[in-house]
Amino acid sequence: MTEGLQGNIINCDNFFTSFALSEKLLRRKLALVGTIRRNKPELPPHLLQAKARAVFSSVFAFTRNHTLVSYIPRRGKNVLLLSTKHRGADISDDSKRKPTIIQDYNRCKGGVDNLDKLRAALNRWPLALFHNLLDVSLYNAFVLWTSIEPSWEQQKGHRRRLFIEEVGEALVTPHMEKRERLPRSSAAAALVAENKDKHQR
Repeated sequence: MTEGLQGNIINCDNFFTSFALSEKLLRRKLALVGTIRRNKPELPPHLLQAKARAVFSSVFAFTRNHTLVSYIPRRGKNVLLLSTKHRGADISDDSKRKPTIIQDYNRCKGGVDNLDKLRAALNRWPLALFHNLLDVSLYNAFVLWTSIEPSWEQQKGHRRRLFIEEVGEALVTPHMEKRERLPRSSAAAALVAENKDKHQR
C-alpha cells in the first residue's frame, strides 16, 4: 500500500504511534510524526517526569533515527511526540517555546482530527475496535479515490457518504445475486429484487 509514497511523512495520533511502526515506515522510506502514549515501553523514564518541570519546558531524547520530545504546555500536562523526521532539539522563539516537532505536527494534524470527528463512537470495545478498523479503512480509501478521481461527485456535499454506500453495495451485491430465494422481510426482499434488476439491465 505504500508503493509510490516514499519520501512522505505520516502524521498520526497516539492510537497508532509506536517505535515498531516508525521502524516499519522507515524501511519503506516514510517518516513518522505523532503523539505517543506515556505507557509505551520505549519511552525513557526522564521524559515522563513532569511534576517538577517548568511550564513551556522541553526535554528531548534521541536515537540514530528517532527523536522523542516531552513538552509541558501547562502545569500537570505532558505532551509526548515521536518523530523520525526531526533530528535536533529545535524550539520556537516565541513565549511558549514550542519544539519544532510539535509545530510541524500541529500544522499537519488536520487530517487526523477530521478522521476522529468522522468516526463513529461506541462503548463496547470489540465493536469499537471493529468499527475503528472499518472507519479508518473506508476513510483512507475515500481519500485515495478522490485523489485519483477529484471530479467524482464533486458538486455534492456528502461525497464520503455516497462513497461508503457504493463500497457497501459493491461488497454485498455478489452475495445478494447468489440468493435463490428472497428474504422474508419485505424491505430486504425489495432491496434484493431491485439490486438484481439493476444488474441484469
